[in-house]
Amino acid sequence: MNLTERFLNYTKFDTQSAEDADCVPSTPKQLLFAEYLKKELEDEGLSDVELDEKGYIYATLKSNIKEKVPTIGFISHYDTSPDCSGADIKAHIIKNYEGGEILLSEGIVSSPQKFPELLYHIGEDLIVTDGHTLLGADDKAGIAEIVQAMCYLRDHKDIKHGDIRIAFNPDEEIGMGAHHFDVEKFNCEWAYTMDGGDVGELEFENFNAASAKITIKGISVHPGYAKGKMVNASALAAELAMMLPHDETPETTEGYQGFYHLLGIESHCEQAKMSYIIRDHDREIFEDRKHFMQRCVDQMNEKYGEGTVTCEIKDQYYNMKEKIDPQMHVIDLVLHAMQDCGVAPKVKPIRGGTDGAQLSFKGLPCPNIFAGGVNFHGPYEFVSIQSMEKALNVIVRICELTADYNE
Repeated sequence: MNLTERFLNYTKFDTQSAEDADCVPSTPKQLLFAEYLKKELEDEGLSDVELDEKGYIYATLKSNIKEKVPTIGFISHYDTSPDCSGADIKAHIIKNYEGGEILLSEGIVSSPQKFPELLYHIGEDLIVTDGHTLLGADDKAGIAEIVQAMCYLRDHKDIKHGDIRIAFNPDEEIGMGAHHFDVEKFNCEWAYTMDGGDVGELEFENFNAASAKITIKGISVHPGYAKGKMVNASALAAELAMMLPHDETPETTEGYQGFYHLLGIESHCEQAKMSYIIRDHDREIFEDRKHFMQRCVDQMNEKYGEGTVTCEIKDQYYNMKEKIDPQMHVIDLVLHAMQDCGVAPKVKPIRGGTDGAQLSFKGLPCPNIFAGGVNFHGPYEFVSIQSMEKALNVIVRICELTADYNE
């Protein structure tokens, strides 16, 4: 089976995760794909293949050298985003894309005017959807690349490598992918998530992240007789929102700039609930942002009475950079591998988080490498076959370079 066939097979499975679930995986249908993947790994001859009760898959490609070298790992998630349907995906290939519009299906067009990223892939073979579902390259492209790389190494015994561990997990798209990942069982010195975007992307910096849940208590009184009595929770919610910097929101920031993001408001005169996320790459500024949010709440209580506004702030994940910086050889190996494979590195901060960030804080340094997909989480998602092949080549080269690595 070649890389493209493998990926297209994976897209036939609906593995959409669900944010409101209280089970692991968050959707039973994810396990159907996990069981298929477990059997595929066994059929391909990998060792130590295991699927645990929570849907985490682990396997090993055994070393083909006598020398003791670091055991490294490659990780991808198999769930797809709740943002767009992943059922009945109709993937098809645009051979030798020439630029211009792509007719996905009747009345649905993808074009460089709307998605200029297409122009970077002229002359390549693009896998696209029919415009009614996402494609699932996030992150089934990563899985296909990892599995195909292990098969390539298995079949090319002249390429020396140590033990290579691989793992595939559910529920990354709802922020839960690393929560039940068994780092001790995985038993690697470091690993890489194959979950980045376009060719060359390498990420080892991400946001520090927190959530803020705010509750505002109002007093409902007949509006005709409300003077001096009513406390309109909806109006207080609007007032609190206006206290936060207007130029520090997702729609006004980029790069390393952090933000406050109002996810939603449920509001009535008697009670309002506000949900925020707080993000910043700089840990000190991140802490300042949380304190500022709390000060805004305190000011509201000083104005309207103690207990009128309550706020629960919870940290979600941290910037993996502080865990990667002391072990920059993990990054140097990727940069070397990309250079050898003719891939120009694009090192950039993640304006979000990854499983790798959480795993890095669980003791497994884990930067993120491109898998090749573009326009994730929507019906205009696509992946270039040539991009996937480059990702496969980078994986193989990292394994080869690690066999010569000396601490």
